[in-house]
Amino acid sequence: MDCVPSPDPKDYTNPPEPFLHNVLPASSIDPTAFRELVGQFATGVCVVSAHAHGDELAGITVNSFVSVSLDPLLIAWSVQNGSSQFDLWTKTDLFAVSILADNHEAVARRYASRGSSALDPNDFSLSKGGLPVIKGALGHLECQLWSLYPAGDHTMVFGEVIGIHQSFTGKPLGFFGGGFCQITE
Repeated sequence: MDCVPSPDPKDYTNPPEPFLHNVLPASSIDPTAFRELVGQFATGVCVVSAHAHGDELAGITVNSFVSVSLDPLLIAWSVQNGSSQFDLWTKTDLFAVSILADNHEAVARRYASRGSSALDPNDFSLSKGGLPVIKGALGHLECQLWSLYPAGDHTMVFGEVIGIHQSFTGKPLGFFGGGFCQITE
């Protein structure tokens, strides 16, 4: 077996060739098998929320949330291109991300369902910045839309964090193997 030498960490002008022996072409991978495999990666669960039309508030459950950068403070999440809510989430200037606690499974299911994204008034309050956030969440981030990036059948939504609230009360709601779970210590 041949090894690829590590490049000088300060020299990015000539990166090594990728080591791709015995790799299948992407077209030969079964999408169902792929989904089952990546479902073995446990994630947290969040609700992204925003002002929709007029006085309407909207929310969508995501487990694609990721911290991207500390300078500037950036996060990202993805929305399916065929979603009935696609225009709302890709055209809003401001949104919030609520990190759900393990007692929020019903909330997560409500905003994961297809169709209406209208927030139930019993589920949310308004943040200091006036954005809707889920009551009792472990914390929330208030974001300004930074950019959008097309990614296959989804679009990555990047937000610059402009406000945070931390409660750290409770344990996080998880998602693993296609279902909700509790994350224990």
